[in-house]
Amino acid sequence: MSMACLELSKEVKLKEEDVECTKDGSVDLKGNAAIRETSGKWVAGIMILLNQALATLAFFGVGVNMVLFLTRVLKENNADAANSVSKWTGTVYICSLVGAFLSDSYWGRFKTCAIFQVIYVTGLSLLALASQLYLLKPKGCGNRTTLCGEHSAMEVGLFYVSVYMIALGYGGYQPNIATFGADQFDEQHPGECSSKVAFFSYFYLFMNLGSLFSNTILDYFEDEGMWALGFWASAASAFAALMLFLGGTARYRHFKSSGNPLSRFGQVLVAATKKGKVEAPENEDDFYQGEDADDTTGGRKMLHTHGFKFLDRAAVVTSKELESQKQGEHNPWRLCPISQVEEVKCILRLLPIWLCTIIYSVVFTQMASLFVEQGDAMKTTIANFRIPAASMSTFDILSVAGVIFLNRRVLNPLVKRFKKCKDDDAGLTELQRMGIGLVIAVMAMLSSGIVECYRLKYASNDCKHCEGSSSLNIFWQVPQYAFIGASEVFMYVAQLEFFNAQAPDGLKSFGSALCMTSISLGNYVSSFLVSIVMKISATDNMPGWIPGNLNKGHLDRFYFLLAGLTLLDLVAYIACAKWYKNIKHSEKIQEHEEEDKCEV
Repeated sequence: MSMACLELSKEVKLKEEDVECTKDGSVDLKGNAAIRETSGKWVAGIMILLNQALATLAFFGVGVNMVLFLTRVLKENNADAANSVSKWTGTVYICSLVGAFLSDSYWGRFKTCAIFQVIYVTGLSLLALASQLYLLKPKGCGNRTTLCGEHSAMEVGLFYVSVYMIALGYGGYQPNIATFGADQFDEQHPGECSSKVAFFSYFYLFMNLGSLFSNTILDYFEDEGMWALGFWASAASAFAALMLFLGGTARYRHFKSSGNPLSRFGQVLVAATKKGKVEAPENEDDFYQGEDADDTTGGRKMLHTHGFKFLDRAAVVTSKELESQKQGEHNPWRLCPISQVEEVKCILRLLPIWLCTIIYSVVFTQMASLFVEQGDAMKTTIANFRIPAASMSTFDILSVAGVIFLNRRVLNPLVKRFKKCKDDDAGLTELQRMGIGLVIAVMAMLSSGIVECYRLKYASNDCKHCEGSSSLNIFWQVPQYAFIGASEVFMYVAQLEFFNAQAPDGLKSFGSALCMTSISLGNYVSSFLVSIVMKISATDNMPGWIPGNLNKGHLDRFYFLLAGLTLLDLVAYIACAKWYKNIKHSEKIQEHEEEDKCEV
């Protein structure tokens, strides 16, 4: 009996020693090395995807009709309402930088996601409560025919407090949940690496599926004046998303926060400036490597690259630094590890690529503004059923879903076969896909302009002076929505992958935030372009390209202008993509005797 127990004890001990851990440095909730079989992967990934779908449903349940709420319930005029929505939308995406900074620097992604989701749920609940108790008076107001009464400053203030809490919560959470989902897959494991690439496509798909429900079901109820019901549904969806997220706590993989990146960047710039006359060595080994094998962020060490040679001076060891080292002193504002210098170089290389995505975001934002106005000026009825112009974005979502499937199941295998590669990630690169996205965006604007030409043609025959009406059916807009959806898959999914892969280990959330700030700046640039175009095109005899009555304007010319700008942006993007150099990491030194083994 004792011999059997001894053998069993040895077997259990052997199994414990053979437990495989992740190789990317991820840890569990207690800070121990994450065990591959019991953490992360698609179990955690699917929970995060569902969380994203529910949270997006809640967000668009508020955002998709906010301009109507402002005009019908708060009785703002069209211009003020549009400006309010633009500011709110911009705030959402600017808040992504706040969330990314807190995540990368102090809290970590899990804690940041949880805190901002609590703020998000609170804001949605406050909005639903304020609408039901104070704003929707008299009862039944807020539809197409019945405006609501006057509101006190406190009631209006309560509304804006709630919606900006939503902006803070959703904006701070959004870039971190994408990166946190990618954290669940070990990129140094062949099988999980391919799953990590697939995750970003599914992430964008689930985000669109969430908005699909908002753009159809909730859009209908809110358009009919049932605002409180729509807002409570959004709050319930966000609460369900939070509970689902917290439910996977024990399963998630985590990465430790890396400290304030601003100080690290500042140290490199100051140290390089102080050594402006120092010559950088030719041999890479002569640069200061730091006191340990890993970089200052606790992630993988970044190898030296050529370019931005001025910054290399920050890692040059002068006689003064040698003297300080002998005395056991180190001034990080005079001497930085070369890996820290490379972190700054990496961000500087990302910026031109990021800037080239802003014009695409200008094109993308037209779907929520000018596309809707254009559709509203077309024939929107089939029999006695009226099709809301905003609901045409359903075709964008369907296009996203279809192109994601075709890209993964058809296009990527064809590219791999053409390249004669067997690797799972040997298809089109992120930069190539982003370029394709810009090409399709040009096609979307050309399609929109052509449709507008025909809309004006039929409007001039049938309704020359009435307010925005044409006999051209709204379903002629389907191609432009489909083109936008296809371009999103190539541009935004590739952006998420690219910025996540190319950002330093300590700034992964910042990489995801860059994608969101691109959308934010796209909104602002779009507003600026519209203002400039209207100022230039409006004359005594002409109301401008985009007047209140589109039949008297030339929206088609604005679309063609955007097509031209996107084409120029594509040329600049190709130049930046050719110039860009991928980030290089050294192999992470393992602390264990065997790379993939750990003790339970």
